[in-house]
Amino acid sequence: MANTNNVTELIILGLFKDPEVQRVCFVVFLLVYLATVVGNGLIVLTVNVSKSLHSPMYFFLSYLSLVEITYSSTVVPKFITDLLAKVKTISLEGCVAQIFFFHFFGVTEIFLLTVMAYDRYVAICKPLHYTTIMNRSMCRLLVAGSWLGGFFHSMVQIIITLQLSFCGPNVIDHYFCDLHPLFKLACTDTSVEGVIVLANSGLFSIFSFLLLVSSYIVILFNLRNHSAEGRHKALSTCASHIMVVVLFFGPAIFLYMRPPSTFTEDKLVAVFYTVVTPMLNPIIYTLRNAEVKNAMRKLWGKK
Repeated sequence: MANTNNVTELIILGLFKDPEVQRVCFVVFLLVYLATVVGNGLIVLTVNVSKSLHSPMYFFLSYLSLVEITYSSTVVPKFITDLLAKVKTISLEGCVAQIFFFHFFGVTEIFLLTVMAYDRYVAICKPLHYTTIMNRSMCRLLVAGSWLGGFFHSMVQIIITLQLSFCGPNVIDHYFCDLHPLFKLACTDTSVEGVIVLANSGLFSIFSFLLLVSSYIVILFNLRNHSAEGRHKALSTCASHIMVVVLFFGPAIFLYMRPPSTFTEDKLVAVFYTVVTPMLNPIIYTLRNAEVKNAMRKLWGKK
């Protein structure tokens, strides 16, 4: 952080200014975060303990749930505690660290969603070769590649950020540290950095979303050759995946494919994909999946 000059601490404006609204939000978002951790943690525990959930689909689902916990935890705990603070501050180093882990886990999730789409494609379009292609070694390799992809993406974002100089002001008009709000505090022109972020985050999200949508279209097209029971089961699974993809990519594309702004609706959209979506994922996957629900009942029955 040699280029930071005289700025060592940043002030975060937060989501709302009304103290009463902030106290209400504290209770609501605390409950949402606890539900996120418990819900996703329960999926991780169930998949790892249950003998009936050892297929690649559930192997990937357990890692997706783990990423959801870590992804949400990079932003939400700080956000919740700030709701009760009169002055919300974060060190510049802490801000950069939050950006790194936020993008690291967020892009890891994108890669995992892509891997899950590939898994469904192989299961439905190449059923006879499924066990050969999606063997345990391949599954581990795909998960490791997802984490590695997220790491390299985030490193690009951080290298860009470390080149900037910050000499004042030091007020971020957001409730957490992200690239666009931080760029506004830089002493130098950040138009080139903005283009790189657009390509690294916005266009990457668009292409990943289109790839996922295309893969599910191919999957749905191939379901014509399956039995009615097979179609129903595959459609139920794919519907859950598609819902998660739309919930995750919609807000991200909305924010990163537009010029940076500080509109209140931008903050509310960010709340949706940083706070709400990680809580919804376990609900979507468990409510629409009989195998997961049965495994959870057996797990709690044993307890």
